[in-house]
Amino acid sequence: MASQSAAGDGNSCAGGPAVAEAPAGDSAIDGPPAGTGRARESGPGLVSGSAPGSAPGIDVLRVSEWISCNVEGMDAPFTYELVAGGRSNLTYKVTAAGGAAVALRRPPTGHVLPTAHNVVREHRVISGLWPTPVPVPEPLACCEDLSVTGAPFFVMGYVDGRIIRNGDDAERLLDVPGRRKASWSLIDTLAELHAVDVDAAGLGDLGPRDGYIERQLRRWIGQYEASVASVEASALPRPGRDALLSRHGGDPVVLAHGRLESAVPQAQRLGMVHGDYRLDNMILDGGGTVIALLDWEICALGDPLADVGLLMVYWASSPRESLLVADPATAVDGFPSRTELLERYASASGTDLSEIAAYTAFGYWKLACILEGVYSRYVGGAGGGDPSGVESFSDIACVLGERALQVLDTGQVESGGQGKISGQVESGGQGGGGQADRGRTGQGTAAADESRSRAGTGGVERGSAWHSE
Repeated sequence: MASQSAAGDGNSCAGGPAVAEAPAGDSAIDGPPAGTGRARESGPGLVSGSAPGSAPGIDVLRVSEWISCNVEGMDAPFTYELVAGGRSNLTYKVTAAGGAAVALRRPPTGHVLPTAHNVVREHRVISGLWPTPVPVPEPLACCEDLSVTGAPFFVMGYVDGRIIRNGDDAERLLDVPGRRKASWSLIDTLAELHAVDVDAAGLGDLGPRDGYIERQLRRWIGQYEASVASVEASALPRPGRDALLSRHGGDPVVLAHGRLESAVPQAQRLGMVHGDYRLDNMILDGGGTVIALLDWEICALGDPLADVGLLMVYWASSPRESLLVADPATAVDGFPSRTELLERYASASGTDLSEIAAYTAFGYWKLACILEGVYSRYVGGAGGGDPSGVESFSDIACVLGERALQVLDTGQVESGGQGKISGQVESGGQGGGGQADRGRTGQGTAAADESRSRAGTGGVERGSAWHSE
């Protein structure tokens, strides 16, 4: 079905107003968007397991009429189920009386920064990628008329599938071969994304084409320094952060920025950068194949290796390596090591990974800036969504800055590592990840352990980043 874009027509269409239902009850499901894509499944632990709830941010009658007029095969009455919320764009499952379902995305209802949460841009991106091999939700229609529900929104195809957020999910929803297959599918999908001809996809003017890392460094250090100043004005005690600043003789995030700025790698090619590429930002089928890549809020044109470096940040081989999730999925038996992932990506993409440590350090540094910004907004009372774990984000940001410095110092993705792929990238050089790795002590800090414990298992929520370029 061809995607439509409608603006300015309000709810006018033949047949009169549609009737809709907003189920009673409360449901604010944390985690990744529940999904959309090219296949459907059901069963325990799948996205469809969330209970229907109210529809915050939805003018049920007007949105229902708009969907009836603009999305083929969707006839009222509808029910609306919030399946992803918080600091990210809100995602709803919209189900028609006959059982047909679509997904709807709109910005959060709370504080939104000027260039954040651009759902019209997100719709444009998946529309451009839909004809390519990259598995994205099918774009169906986009509404820019604010009179419908107070914000733009778009509608896309809905799919139930498996989202792996933590070790428990990985062990329940995928067997060992499935975990291995999911890892290879994740890497192959990333290589396919980076191979997209952005001009042929109609996305060549999505943003600046040159200087991606340089632009990011300028933008995020400004955001970070403003966030730190805002928090310092609150005079809140932050002993974990203070200890790290004392050890380094300064702010490790600022120090890492100076190092990164002085040695920006030369981009090998222009590509589409997803911006938050990780296992829980995609939907898998029962065998582990990626069937939908989600969350295009902060994608941009730029250096594709920024995605690879950030993936290394998220891909923890033991709980101690993970600052954001107490029980990382990738520490479970069956997931490959970072070295194996990089070898797969290099083979699939033909890319030289000799400078992957610099991109990984950049990933740690950018994530530090994001977390400090989220913390600052909550301290200032401007945050929205679930506040659990946010009180530890400033400490975690400092530890991430320290990790960036360690990677820059050693040229390794993890300290103490021996593995190589055109350079040192993996601690221990052990392939296969595995259950033994989950208990590996490794190196870390007391601040990191305490902050990770307080952050819980939810990790940093998608959409925390503020800008898309």
